[in-house]
Amino acid sequence: MAERINKSMALANPMPPFTDGVQKLAVAIGGLGLLILFLAFFGVNIQNATFLSLSLVLISVGVIVYAWRAYMNIPEGIKNNGAWFSSISGRGVAAWIAGIVITGFYVLLYWYPTVLGLASVEGAANTGLVSLFDPLSFALKGSAASEWFVYGTLYTVAILVFGVRFIWKYRHNKYQIVRTISVMFFQLAFAFIIPEIMQGLSYPYYDFKNMWPLNYYFFYEWNLNNFLNSGGVGMLMLVSGILMITVISPILTYFYGKRWYCSWVCGCGGLAETAGDPFRHLSDKSLKAWKIERWMIHLVLVFVVVMTAFVLYSYFTGNSSLLGIQTYRVQKAYGFLIGAAFSGVIGVGFYPLLGSRVWCRFGCPMAAILGLQQKFFSRFRITTNGNQCISCGNCSTYCEMGIDVRSYAQKGQNIVRASCVGCGICAAVCPRGVLKLENGSADVNTKTDAIRAIHIDSDSMMIRGNSI
Repeated sequence: MAERINKSMALANPMPPFTDGVQKLAVAIGGLGLLILFLAFFGVNIQNATFLSLSLVLISVGVIVYAWRAYMNIPEGIKNNGAWFSSISGRGVAAWIAGIVITGFYVLLYWYPTVLGLASVEGAANTGLVSLFDPLSFALKGSAASEWFVYGTLYTVAILVFGVRFIWKYRHNKYQIVRTISVMFFQLAFAFIIPEIMQGLSYPYYDFKNMWPLNYYFFYEWNLNNFLNSGGVGMLMLVSGILMITVISPILTYFYGKRWYCSWVCGCGGLAETAGDPFRHLSDKSLKAWKIERWMIHLVLVFVVVMTAFVLYSYFTGNSSLLGIQTYRVQKAYGFLIGAAFSGVIGVGFYPLLGSRVWCRFGCPMAAILGLQQKFFSRFRITTNGNQCISCGNCSTYCEMGIDVRSYAQKGQNIVRASCVGCGICAAVCPRGVLKLENGSADVNTKTDAIRAIHIDSDSMMIRGNSI
């Protein structure tokens, strides 16, 4: 399809990027949807299904039309033109504003939900932004919305609409299309609709795709009691959760690496891959960041394991303290530091400043466990063909986990890293097809090294022959 022609006589293009009239209209449409949310936040009485539907539809249409105009008007293939020069994706003023707004919303959500309109007294009516979501909440579970219902709705909408954008951007790559549809489906069905409907049926809120240690409260006393008091369905939830931890996850990780969860199922990864895609190049690729990453993510894993041991000890013995430490204090510390401040406020709020996988890379205990298994016991690896690498650096630039993929490609070494989430973007942006995601045998790296040695020996023989 032909590119838009700039008819200006100026030597420098006077038209900044993304000034297409259709895109301006899309921004206006999405802005109207956001305006409704802001009006509700500031107390305007618009708590009915029409306004909520109108807001979400306008926001969705705005994002989708904008993305359609940005990507469907150009040939297939990844275009990251101007990523470092755009204010929103290049840590400019727009990025700082977005980061502050998102971070502020998370702070209110976790610690000051009454500011968003959550009823401060049981039985009282919601007001403000939360009340806008009451009609949808009543329709799904027969009760008024909570701050978490508001969050879940917006989270799901973000993954769905930015998922469409992601699919259009990477439409030349079937792997990216399929895995994006996967995270959209799991978020919509298993993380949002099914748990909310089950609550309406008086069953515990349970996300069937979520598991310990990411679901750190799985073994909390109140959660275990909810399972045990909910009959057969509750027992099914408890057993399925334990099987996910001990059987299903290890088997899937052995065959497919951590990508089966981190890039195909997980809601945190789903948001990072869709809404966070414009910021993936911001991840720190330095050696210092890698050293910090290894210490932080494994310390978090140790923290959650120790906390869970405290919780189970307390549950089975009835003793609320161990070694003079109160169990609830450990729970509270983890919930504040990791469950809220790190995974929510920093993990998402800092997308425009630190990249889209800050939580996954530095703090997620689930990623730590799967990563250890992937590195030492999994068949998954990214194979490389060093002879074809032109050192363009696209793979390293767009690795959201901060891996210097180019250094592996230049040496022809397979990539077996605990931090790799198998998103496949490095392979998608490679212009030479050097990288390939494979679920091969454990000795594939050895075979590749042997082949490389043969090529090197052959090259050296040719050089000696020519010199003779």
